[in-house]
Amino acid sequence: MPLTEGGIVIDIGTGDGRFVSAMARQHPDKFFIGVDANVKPLEKPSMRATRKPAKGGLKNALFVQAAVEDLPAEFDGVADEIHIHFPWGSLLGAVATGDAQVLSSLRRIASDDCALEIIFGGDRKKDRSELERLKIPEITLIYLHSYLIPKYVDAGFHYMRTGRLSRDEARKIDTSWSRRLSQNDEREFFFLEFET
Repeated sequence: MPLTEGGIVIDIGTGDGRFVSAMARQHPDKFFIGVDANVKPLEKPSMRATRKPAKGGLKNALFVQAAVEDLPAEFDGVADEIHIHFPWGSLLGAVATGDAQVLSSLRRIASDDCALEIIFGGDRKKDRSELERLKIPEITLIYLHSYLIPKYVDAGFHYMRTGRLSRDEARKIDTSWSRRLSQNDEREFFFLEFET
């Protein structure tokens, strides 16, 4: 999904904040918020962002520790873009099954003209035990169209498009996980795009 001009971008499951930091440098007209339930990986990017601009600081980046199902009320209606890249653990379980509470939380923070992008990257063999633990069936285009997309539509998002990403396309998304995951020949990548 190409980044539009201006506005507030919220990256859910930001991890080490690489996407937020890189995009904030490239798009000084936007304000980027990285959100993760785990506070530990947020410490370094948050400290770097508060430095003076001459020392690599980013005035247009902020990192917040919060769970996706309980996002701060201050986020209500402010997101012009929401990105969820390569979710794992409970976040993967929520967005890949269309958890009603999480979808409601995402819709709550979305502005009236918000773009939502989700990118999955899975290896059916290596990830089998985790997918079974999270009760996620195999992610395929049939699953996305027949089961998952209707859940997002019911939650108030308008479906735009979905499809596969090549390993090269996945690698171009500037996150630490994209580089790791795209080294695996067996991993498949899917994207979903919605608007409000």
